[in-house]
Amino acid sequence: MELSLVQIAHIETPFPEKFGVPRQSGLCEHIRGRIVFEPEFRDVNSLRFLETYSHVWLIWGFSAVFGREWSPTVRPPKMGGNERAGVFATRSPFRPNPLAISCVKLESIEHCEDGPVINVSGVDMVNGTPIYDIKPYVPYTDCVPGALPGISSDPQKCSAEVVFECEIDKDLKEVLEEVLGQDPHPLYINDSSRIYKMSFKEFTVSFKACNGRITVTEVR
Repeated sequence: MELSLVQIAHIETPFPEKFGVPRQSGLCEHIRGRIVFEPEFRDVNSLRFLETYSHVWLIWGFSAVFGREWSPTVRPPKMGGNERAGVFATRSPFRPNPLAISCVKLESIEHCEDGPVINVSGVDMVNGTPIYDIKPYVPYTDCVPGALPGISSDPQKCSAEVVFECEIDKDLKEVLEEVLGQDPHPLYINDSSRIYKMSFKEFTVSFKACNGRITVTEVR
């Protein structure tokens, strides 16, 4: 049986491109997003009591890979990109159905002229990503004490030192430290002279990566 999904909303985020987006939700608490509903789903009654929850699950689509073939094995970035794992043991976008889930913090609900807008933080999505469903995070069932992490490494062990060689706004610097601290460059590339470019809001961020250290060379 085939299931037809309907896009209920899209999310606005600071990431116009995939490179640099946090690899999981919640890793970068300062990254905000706005969930804007499609016209037919702007009934405020659908959000009644949602504000009583602190977090929500978002079910969304890997829109950047729509139409591409899936693969039974993939190269997870956290394994260095050189070892293959089964797609169902990862959160790779190259899946039979390119769907994803993210747990984000519910910051507020705006009641705008064009309908309600949900403000969230800890997002890991490209700007314009389609949202297919929203469900409340329920701590007594969704949090499993003692759950095994599998091949997913502890994010605290993956944080990189971020150094700026240029002067930028204090607030922007704080957010970029959080994002770049997750070391977005491909871990199988070890070229200290290579310059990476990441789009963030209206800025282009240039940086180098070497041995757990991110050096920001330019933000313009």
